[in-house]
Amino acid sequence: MQTLGLFCLGLGVLASLRARAYLMMWRSEPKQSLLSSAIAQMVGTAGGIYLSLELLFSFLKIPESWWNETVFIVEPLALVSLVLAIIQPFAIRAWLRIRK
Repeated sequence: MQTLGLFCLGLGVLASLRARAYLMMWRSEPKQSLLSSAIAQMVGTAGGIYLSLELLFSFLKIPESWWNETVFIVEPLALVSLVLAIIQPFAIRAWLRIRK
């Protein structure tokens, strides 16, 4: 089950990077490669989401011990932030299609 989850997470990362590179291709003339820009943007987005979730849990005084540690390989908040960062370019694309 964990192997399937890791495989889906890997496919999600690749699809998200491809979508980000496609969205950035039309923005401006890149100074660095589209792939490196997409990776930097995804890592930055995931890091920002992770910090926001950490601050939210700290502010609301929600203990992180309620996560079932046997289910997750990595830290749960890091996994949630990575999944949200993977989904973000697809949500942007859907929003742009809805607005048109």
